[in-house]
Amino acid sequence: MSKKQIGKRLLQILVVLFGVTFFTFALTYLSPGDPAEIMLTECGNLPTPELLEQTRHELGLDQPFLVQYGNWLKGVLTGDMGNSYAFKIPVAEKLMKCFWPTMKLSLFALLLMIVFSIPCGILSAVYQNKWPDYLIRGITFMGVSIPSFWIGLVLLSIFGVQLRWVNVAGGTTDFKAMILPAVTLAMSMSSKYTRQVRNAVLEELRQDYVTGARMRGIKEGAILWKHVLPNAMLPIVTLLGLSLGSLLGGTAVVEIIYNWPGMGSMAIKAISCRDYPMVQGYVLVIAVLYMAINILVDLSYTWLDPRIKEVN
Repeated sequence: MSKKQIGKRLLQILVVLFGVTFFTFALTYLSPGDPAEIMLTECGNLPTPELLEQTRHELGLDQPFLVQYGNWLKGVLTGDMGNSYAFKIPVAEKLMKCFWPTMKLSLFALLLMIVFSIPCGILSAVYQNKWPDYLIRGITFMGVSIPSFWIGLVLLSIFGVQLRWVNVAGGTTDFKAMILPAVTLAMSMSSKYTRQVRNAVLEELRQDYVTGARMRGIKEGAILWKHVLPNAMLPIVTLLGLSLGSLLGGTAVVEIIYNWPGMGSMAIKAISCRDYPMVQGYVLVIAVLYMAINILVDLSYTWLDPRIKEVN
């Protein structure tokens, strides 16, 4: 990417971040419930009118919407995301504590998804309209139809309650506790990714250069590994980057089922407590990660296909 393109992308990122944070703040502000009352109730205090007014003033909730958002934005630009209403610690500290468990879980689930999806997608494309293709498409059809929370509950019931191989209570981040939630996430996404890999490979197999290679007597294996797969990597890498972004931002249900101490379960509690600073910090981190992944995917294009660099 040229300097002009990088500058354009950075400007787009700033505009998107501003829009995302503004609308998120607006939605939390307009949502029913009083954060001060919820916080006092959870602390065991009687929310009298005087105490509520004092707490709202201390939290800045008695100020107009634009003033509250401006104060939060000013704090973020100086490295201060504020303090969490629900967790009673700085937002940045809580996010950092929950970020690594979610990242570790997402990367492990992504690895499992790649190990299953790419070989199955290639196999399904190579044996199109034959029994391996029908078998893989049937499995992926069922995988797409079954929601992840149902898969998680079934796996937890079998391996946690009946076989007692894992701790049902959860709350830990060791490798053994990570297996079932990672498998649940991988099963939910592998079906979609397998179909996408199949479509990408099939599109390349229909190209004229494949027909020409076959007419020259080149073996099918050489055509597949040396020509088809390198050309199919661009859409596959794009889907891979989007999958990682989706995993980082969409693990909430699975984290709650397995009591995994990550950002998803933290965000659910923050939303239920109307914890504005924590919700804003979570949305900001996920948005930055998602856009950073997209930039890395774009940069990888020039490495995978040098022709893109020449065009730019």
